[in-house]
Amino acid sequence: MPHYQPPGATLFVTFRLAGSLPLHIIQELKEEAERVEVELAKITDKQEQDRKRYDEQRRYFGKFDAFLDCALTGPTWHKDPFIAVQVKNSLHFLENQKYHLDSYTIMPNHAHVVLKPLPKNDQKFFGLSEIMHSLKRFTAHEANKILNRDGPFWQSESYDHVVRDEAEWRRIIRYVVYNPVKAGLVKNWQDWPWTYCPFDV
Repeated sequence: MPHYQPPGATLFVTFRLAGSLPLHIIQELKEEAERVEVELAKITDKQEQDRKRYDEQRRYFGKFDAFLDCALTGPTWHKDPFIAVQVKNSLHFLENQKYHLDSYTIMPNHAHVVLKPLPKNDQKFFGLSEIMHSLKRFTAHEANKILNRDGPFWQSESYDHVVRDEAEWRRIIRYVVYNPVKAGLVKNWQDWPWTYCPFDV
């Protein structure tokens, strides 16, 4: 679900392992999104349409992430600490090179990150697609070596959302750090070893 990337915007990104959701769930989500777009197209007031789209995108993401949290099939390679640490180190390696890193959490089959792309030398900002390509390429290579396997490690598409204001930023940061708690992995968010958040939540 790609979004426009305004210059200087902070982005909330969710990316998942290849095959982490069954095809029938992906199809269900796709058909639901298509039905919503048909209904949104009927709204003539642009402001009302934007508000409804924002609400529907939040609902869509909540459903999408819930499926990931309770998935009974598909890979959970991030449970291997040697793999999770590759993702963690890569996120920090690119920090202050291509983006400012606000927060992340690495779940068994997906990851959430809040980041702000930095400007390049020509004053254009690093694109999210470039950032994700760098992150996914390296971690996929290292993880596949650990797993002694070939083939896709990450799902090609990611979910991304432009953070609108500070209030939404705070809500998203809380969502990210509490995801392991919500999924029943720990009781306190600070106990999850693959969460980073330098802010008070």
